Amino acid sequence: MLGYVDNTLRWWWIPNWLPSWCPTSQNQLRTAEDKMLGCLESNFSKEYIPISNDNHLWTLSFKRSDTEHKTPLVLLHGFGGGVGLWAHNLNVLSKHRPIYAFDLLGFGQSSRPTFSADAQEAEDLFVESIELWRAKVGLEAMILLGHNLGGYLASSYSLRYPDRVKHIVLVEPWGFPERPDMADQDRPIPVWIKALGAMLSPFNPLAGLRLVGPLGPTLVQTLRPDFKKKFSNLFSDNTVSEYIYHLNVQTPSGETAFKNMTIPYGWAKRPMLQRIGQIRPEIPITVVYGSRSSIDGNSGKIIKEKRPNSHVEITTIRGAGHYVYADQPDDFNHRVLQVCDQLD
Repeated sequence: MLGYVDNTLRWWWIPNWLPSWCPTSQNQLRTAEDKMLGCLESNFSKEYIPISNDNHLWTLSFKRSDTEHKTPLVLLHGFGGGVGLWAHNLNVLSKHRPIYAFDLLGFGQSSRPTFSADAQEAEDLFVESIELWRAKVGLEAMILLGHNLGGYLASSYSLRYPDRVKHIVLVEPWGFPERPDMADQDRPIPVWIKALGAMLSPFNPLAGLRLVGPLGPTLVQTLRPDFKKKFSNLFSDNTVSEYIYHLNVQTPSGETAFKNMTIPYGWAKRPMLQRIGQIRPEIPITVVYGSRSSIDGNSGKIIKEKRPNSHVEITTIRGAGHYVYADQPDDFNHRVLQVCDQLD
C-alpha cells in the first residue's frame, strides 16, 4: 500500500509494541476482501495453497478452457497490499490467459510467520515461498508481474529460478537504486526528518494504524483519500479504506520483514540494480511507470544499460501515479496484455 518515503513517513509515528484498542480478525479481513472482489464477473477459485512449515498463501485462480494453453500471468502486490487491490484488472486480464494472484507471505490472508531480522534471509524466505507456491500449483513457467515490493521479489525470484520465468513486468518497482550520498543531493533531507527517522526507526511503518483501533478506517480515509477515488467507479462507499485497514492491522509479519530489508528513508539494504544484470539475458523485462508518480524512473534506464543484450522495454502510462493499475486501469490492462501477447 505505502511505497516510498513520502507515504511511509505519514505512518511512522507510534510504537509497534503498544496494544491495539480494537483488534481486527481474519474474518473481518475476509469480509472486506469479499466486498472488494464482489465486482468481478469472471469465475475464479479462492484457496489456501500450503507451502512449508504449516504456512500457506491465499490465492485467487482464474482459469478458462480456451486460454489454458497460454503462459499464466502471476500478480505480486506491493507493500501493505493484497489480492483485492487488483479489482480493476482481474476481469480483463483473465479473459486472455490464466491469472493467479496471491497474498505475499506475511501479508493479507496468507500466513504471517516470523521473518529473520537479516535482510538477505528475509528476502530468501519471500522468494522460497513463491517457488513452493509455484510447485504446489503446478506451473511450469510464468510471467511475473510485480508492483512495488512485488517487483523487487519478482526480480529476486528470477535470479534464483530463471527456468520458471518467461517475462518480468516491473510496475513502479521498489528497492532498485542505491541510497544516494546525501552530500551530493541538491536538496538534502531536512534535519527534522533525519531526527524523526532516527527516533522511529525501531518501529514498524504501520504501527500507528494498529494503535488507533476503530478509528483506523477513518485514518486511512483521511491520510489516503486518493484510494477511494481510484476505485470510485467500482465502489461508492468506504470499501477500499476498510479493506486496506483490515489488511494492515493484522500481525505485522511481512511488514516487519520489509522494515528489516530497508535502511532509513525507504531505501533497500540490498539494492536490486546491483544484481539485475545477472538475470538471464533471454528473460525480457518490461518496466512500467506512471507519469505522475513521485518515483524516479531512472532505474528503468539503468536496467537497460546493465542488460545490453536483452530485451528491456520502458513504458510510461499517462495520468497515473504510483498505483498505475488503479489510476489508469484500462491503459494498464491493455499494455500488460500487449506484453503478454508478445510471448504467446
